[in-house]
Amino acid sequence: MHKVLGATNILCYSSCMASAPHGATSSKVTAIHEKAHENLRFIREAMEGASSFTAVSGWGLVALGILGCAGFLASRHLEGSAWIYTWVAVAGAALPMGLFSIAVKAHRRKLALFSASGRKFLLNLAPPLAAGLLLTAFLLPTGRTDILAPLWLLLYGTGVITGGSASVRSVPAMGMCFFALGAIALVCPVWIHNWLLLAGFGGVHVVFGIYIARRHDG
Repeated sequence: MHKVLGATNILCYSSCMASAPHGATSSKVTAIHEKAHENLRFIREAMEGASSFTAVSGWGLVALGILGCAGFLASRHLEGSAWIYTWVAVAGAALPMGLFSIAVKAHRRKLALFSASGRKFLLNLAPPLAAGLLLTAFLLPTGRTDILAPLWLLLYGTGVITGGSASVRSVPAMGMCFFALGAIALVCPVWIHNWLLLAGFGGVHVVFGIYIARRHDG
């Protein structure tokens, strides 16, 4: 039964193609090819969107952790609230370092840096970091440095959690650690804030960086 129907359909298709004008046949073939290309593009974009952004560099995170430890050591012996400016300088150096490490890993592994998952990662990470930058610029001249440490930890943790939703599972887990440290900083005395920044931007970066580097090829 199926063979007869299949043969009938093929004969009908062949006779219709044979009886159709040459221009109409060419336009039908072109339309079929265009539809196929559209379907392939849709499938490719859907697969890119569903994939994880794996260009987060574990060794880059380790480098950020070492930079955080250096910032802590440099700020320990500063008087008053001057230590906070050391961390501002660390943040200024960490941002280009982190972006550079991601670009290097993407190039080494031949990954598209601005794929659908890559764009999602960067767009989700950027707003909390931008908010932290603006609030820091506003609060520093006012002398309200007592809330900067919890602010940084909470917003950085938020950015890593939301950005990490497009990456491997260990990235949002790292963000939750930063968020937890920020919550602790809200209820701790100010003199502990420097140690919490060390625990986050130093220790958490190093621990998760080593794990990601070993688990996800750098």
